[in-house]
Amino acid sequence: MRKALSQHWPEYLMEAAGLGLFMLSACVFAVLLEYPGTVLHQAIPDPLPRRMLMGLAMALTAVGIIYSPWGQQSGAHINPAVTLSFWYLGKIEHWDAVFYVVAQFLGAAVGVWLAVLVLGQALADPPVTYIVTRPGVPGTTVAFTVEMVISMGLMAVVLIASNRTNLAPYTGLFAGGLVALYIIVAAPFSGMSMNPARSLGSALFAGQWDDLWVYFTAPPLGMLLAAEIYHRVQGPHAVKCCKLHHENDKRCIFRCNYRRASRGRAQAVAEG
Repeated sequence: MRKALSQHWPEYLMEAAGLGLFMLSACVFAVLLEYPGTVLHQAIPDPLPRRMLMGLAMALTAVGIIYSPWGQQSGAHINPAVTLSFWYLGKIEHWDAVFYVVAQFLGAAVGVWLAVLVLGQALADPPVTYIVTRPGVPGTTVAFTVEMVISMGLMAVVLIASNRTNLAPYTGLFAGGLVALYIIVAAPFSGMSMNPARSLGSALFAGQWDDLWVYFTAPPLGMLLAAEIYHRVQGPHAVKCCKLHHENDKRCIFRCNYRRASRGRAQAVAEG
């Protein structure tokens, strides 16, 4: 534990900062688009175009974090369910996984806290309410199902893209695209979380705990299911690493064979 903390604390801070920035961005754009007193909300009365703009904003935020220098070094999990899935696949050491998850939860809470300082009452008042995630009109069963399905879809795309040579550099773009799509399509049913830390960060300030179990169970289950299917179909050594972007010169703290696979391909091309 001490060795991991002393050697890898920069990555832990990067994970906290990544999710903190994501939450801050989500709060800012939620107020701009959903608070009744803003110009944007009054100019766009239809909720669908507002969700489309929110999806675009959050997709760009996610892509920016993934391809940023910090995201390139930490791997840009910014989600305990993602970290748990890569731990299950054997790509991250136990204590690194623990500290990543702790950092992500702390980062989410700090991100909302900073948003409170900047946005004030507009963030607290309905319908924004600290961007808390809650089931839509169809209820918790539908919300649970939606969260599990979209989480499974995101993890499946990350695994498929990041482990294919021609797709790996674009993994972050695929992930960002899914974030946008899910906000547009899934938000009315589940609030679109896919992230236990994201949901807890909002719940801490909103004081709404009734349905938090949905967001603590469905996303991890969905991502773990995707990880298990990928493992069974592609084999135990199919996952090279757990960074979402590896085409960079940043250090890698994971159980990584990405560089080795890249050198093997380069050697094969040279010999061919």
